[in-house]
Amino acid sequence: MGLIAKAAHSVRCDYPNVKFHLFSGDSGTISERLDKGLIDFGIFIEPFDLSKYDHLRLPLYDTWGVIMQKDSPLAEKEYITPEDLWDKPIIRSRQSIGKNKIGEWFQKSEEELNIVATGNLLYNMSLLVEEGLGYAVSLDKIINTTGNSNLCFRPLYPELISHLDIAWKKYQVFPKCAEIFLKRLQEII
Repeated sequence: MGLIAKAAHSVRCDYPNVKFHLFSGDSGTISERLDKGLIDFGIFIEPFDLSKYDHLRLPLYDTWGVIMQKDSPLAEKEYITPEDLWDKPIIRSRQSIGKNKIGEWFQKSEEELNIVATGNLLYNMSLLVEEGLGYAVSLDKIINTTGNSNLCFRPLYPELISHLDIAWKKYQVFPKCAEIFLKRLQEII
């Protein structure tokens, strides 16, 4: 998100009346809002089918791992393997297991795993982890697990990463400010 913030700041420096509205949601919600013209851009974490959009791969990626309580037995490990989670209660995003990288990483079907909760925003899932409900499969750097947090993050092994793309509707006619933002972002990249 640093590049997005840098581009937004650059636009605001030259055009102080431009305002940005951020909306968070899962890929389905973002895609729906893009399709309806409710937002100009969406940021997607792979895997996501971007064939119906124009998009720009950001020079960023994020690492998949597990958020857990710091006093969890798995917290002592440097990384988490599929076998470590096979018998554990799992909290996952609605789209994170299915037929994609995470599903393949687990080496088990969704029905064979002990999925105790699903959600669409990691913050809410982290509250369940804090209460001891289970282990959240997640991307790094979304939830603060440093300092006084009761939570910690351990990466998956074998390592699993996802790239980020910013996307917009094909043949989109942008408002001038959105056009300037995209140009600034391309320059920064």
